Amino acid sequence: MIDLKKLDEQRSAFAYYSHHLAYPEPGIFDEEFLRASFTPEDPGYRGAETYWKNMRKWSHAEVQEYYTATFDFEKSLTLYMTFAKFEDSKERGQMLARLKVMYEMYGLNMPKGELSDFLPLMCEFVHIGDWLEDERSRQSFALLFAVLEDGTFHLREALEKHDHPYLPLVKSLRRTLRSCVKEEEVSVQ
Repeated sequence: MIDLKKLDEQRSAFAYYSHHLAYPEPGIFDEEFLRASFTPEDPGYRGAETYWKNMRKWSHAEVQEYYTATFDFEKSLTLYMTFAKFEDSKERGQMLARLKVMYEMYGLNMPKGELSDFLPLMCEFVHIGDWLEDERSRQSFALLFAVLEDGTFHLREALEKHDHPYLPLVKSLRRTLRSCVKEEEVSVQ
């Protein structure tokens, strides 16, 4: 079960993931953004900090080039969370439609030309969506988390094969997700 209150506490982390998994804009490696997004106690802090330290060693143009070479041309390193499981099947189309409806249900309009399983968009939805007090959120976020868990698992596996500098960031995201899941109580009879 998703702990919505814990997820709400992690909104700033999801803003960080959204910005850093999207095409790198100037000023993205500002230390203040890192510090505003995480406290040292947050489950994703260490991974985000490791990623941040590694990426600051490169020029902005190098980071952009590396991002494009990685996420735009490597099929196994896709940021589209349903692609690894469904590729271009009918089931993927249905999942994309379900995600789009969910976003719209909470007031987020999809950017034109973007697919609803794009990881930065999913993180942005968690960050800005008006979902905390909505009774539909528990069920909706079960779907969202299932897609994120599966997609980031495949992404992490592919990044590990390449010893990739985005790996600590994806691991950080996965730790943050896991921290927002609570075990359901099972009654023993």
